[in-house]
Amino acid sequence: MTRRPPLRAAWFESGIHPRTAQLWRGVEAQHLVATMKLVDAAAEQHLLEELLEANKPALPAQGQGMHYLIATPFRYRPRHESRFRVAGSPGLWYGAETIEVACAEVAYWKWRFLNDSDALRDQSLHTQHTFFEARVSGACIDLTASPWSASAAAWTHATRYADCQALANAARDRDVAWIRYSSARKPPGICGVALTPAALALKPGFAQQTWSCKTTVSSVYLRHEHESFSFEASTWH
Repeated sequence: MTRRPPLRAAWFESGIHPRTAQLWRGVEAQHLVATMKLVDAAAEQHLLEELLEANKPALPAQGQGMHYLIATPFRYRPRHESRFRVAGSPGLWYGAETIEVACAEVAYWKWRFLNDSDALRDQSLHTQHTFFEARVSGACIDLTASPWSASAAAWTHATRYADCQALANAARDRDVAWIRYSSARKPPGICGVALTPAALALKPGFAQQTWSCKTTVSSVYLRHEHESFSFEASTWH
């Protein structure tokens, strides 16, 4: 039986609307600790950080002058795929509408990293993450609303991303700034992906939190002060 394509060209005519949201994103906070191990003084660490920065891939034009927390994902071409990006293509900025859903997304990818490594699989992985809140705005495709929700199963598949990647490519051709979608890791939570740095902004004094994370082959646990979340890997298989 021929598989029915999840995407309709006509949906772009009625299914793109301006929208603004606040999204949480978590990034691993290990870079300063890593370089500190290699130097003996603050001046040496500053010089090392400058050398590392000079050898990083260039930011796209729209990311020039932006805060590194919102610009960094767009400068790399990760070898692994993500929901709206094929492997080897420019990175995208992913976030979630609540801190819990953002933690679930980070937890999943830390668990994937551990589970895919033969050397680490039988160990526990301890990391620290900075979670921060940014504003995303512009022309938006909301996959949780009509007409896109008619293909909800395609947009939320746990491991098959081809349909979402095709959608993102078509959205870029129509100058869509970001896509709002249901979380596959913590339903019914909501996530968003910015397709361009211009869709993002950080207000002065933006919210930041430091979370500790413990990852094992069976679960992931995150904690910040008196708040914590646990995620069982069995829900991701």
